[in-house]
Amino acid sequence: MSGDLRTEKECENCGYTVDVAYCSKCGQKNVETRQSFWHLITHFAEDFTHYDSAFWKTIKYLLLRPAKLTKEYLEGYRQRYVAPVKLYIFISFITFFLPNLYPDFTNKDKETTEHAAQEIQEERHVTLDEKINTKQDISIRKLTFNETGFLISNPMTYKSIKEMDSIEAIKPEHLKLNSFKYKIGKKILTLYKHNTPLQVGEKIMESVSHNISKAIFVYMPFFAFILWLFHGKKRWYFFDHGIFTLHYFSFLLLATLMLATIGHFIIPIETDFSNILVAIFVLLTMLWTVYYFYRSHRKMYHEKWIINFIKCTLMLIINLVSIIFLTIVFITFAFYNLH
Repeated sequence: MSGDLRTEKECENCGYTVDVAYCSKCGQKNVETRQSFWHLITHFAEDFTHYDSAFWKTIKYLLLRPAKLTKEYLEGYRQRYVAPVKLYIFISFITFFLPNLYPDFTNKDKETTEHAAQEIQEERHVTLDEKINTKQDISIRKLTFNETGFLISNPMTYKSIKEMDSIEAIKPEHLKLNSFKYKIGKKILTLYKHNTPLQVGEKIMESVSHNISKAIFVYMPFFAFILWLFHGKKRWYFFDHGIFTLHYFSFLLLATLMLATIGHFIIPIETDFSNILVAIFVLLTMLWTVYYFYRSHRKMYHEKWIINFIKCTLMLIINLVSIIFLTIVFITFAFYNLH
């Protein structure tokens, strides 16, 4: 912060004696609190250009120089780059917020789509009626049989929970829906009572999109823990793995934002060239993302390439399995919490 230095040597922030321009205890510059309007303009320009320079340098190294930011940070070069936590928070914010501001190029008629979904639902019910005799017997429609048993084996073929309970009650024990299918069917039929299938799908996607940032944040310590398991505990602290994790996930989020942006603005063009362009960009981004992990891991931990390759491959498999499992749990949780 530029400005005229105060003649007093007592820091206005903490009261500590200031030997030179900056307080050695809190770091505040000992300048006059009231400055000219010109100073305000120059101070703003100075801070903006300094942050802008540090930010774009950080982004450049984050995208193109695997593990460089992590190594620089751990070696003490921290003032010239955006701090890892601030970087992750900022990139996470723009990744999940910025696409919501993009213009809508789809031009889809929601009423037409919902009407089509309703027709599909009615067609499913007609199929059910074809499988069930029209003759009523104590308010429960009889079911047709074949050699394998009941033709109805999917809870989605029922019209209501009452119908499902009535039919399931007269089924032989070995032909009844298992508890998982029954719970899923009951939940879906409850949702379909007040929503169309399209609305249910939109609610699930909305719930997932609103909570995915939280899920990623929760998963990051597990990612760092895997790194900790694969490397020497004496040479590397968990803190080191945490910084590597913050930078790597910042890179993943930024790559995701780039993919989403390219796809949103190019796919609606609907030409062969645009489709090929998007496919090439997606393929190159995926390849670079995988290579980035191997390369950044090698640069960070300085291991032989064969050991680095084996460890990275094992960690990718572990993370892939974990992500698939957590995704299923996450979507199931989001589904059961719909109203």
